[in-house]
Amino acid sequence: MITLDDVDRQLIALLRDNARTSVVALAKQLRVARATVQNRIARLEENGVIVGYTIKVKPAAEKHRIRALMSIAVEGNRAAEVVKALRGYPNVSTIYSTNGRWDLIAELQADSLEHFDRVLGAIRLIDGIGNSETSILLSTHKA
Repeated sequence: MITLDDVDRQLIALLRDNARTSVVALAKQLRVARATVQNRIARLEENGVIVGYTIKVKPAAEKHRIRALMSIAVEGNRAAEVVKALRGYPNVSTIYSTNGRWDLIAELQADSLEHFDRVLGAIRLIDGIGNSETSILLSTHKA
């Protein structure tokens, strides 16, 4: 496991905000040499801290505009079976295993409320799901 210092954490925060920021601009903001930024990015990538780069799309431009988190309580030891079933739904974008009251959290996407209602209805019928609670995501805030 790599130990991150303040410069590493600041660099990661800047890249989270805009992964396309030039190395020169990053160096200027961090008040370090360009080579330092390049070396740190390479080290963070090599050590698996930075595992990829992505884009942010304006929500109105996305096909699936409605997003929600569905908390799922699984009956008995059927989590693997439920996860396998959830993977078959194109509207399930991510599945998380958790501890506590809920066993799984599924991130759902749909292009309308009517479609979202159908997706929820279908998922709730999966064998092994004992209970669920769903919250529609209203806005996203940067970490």
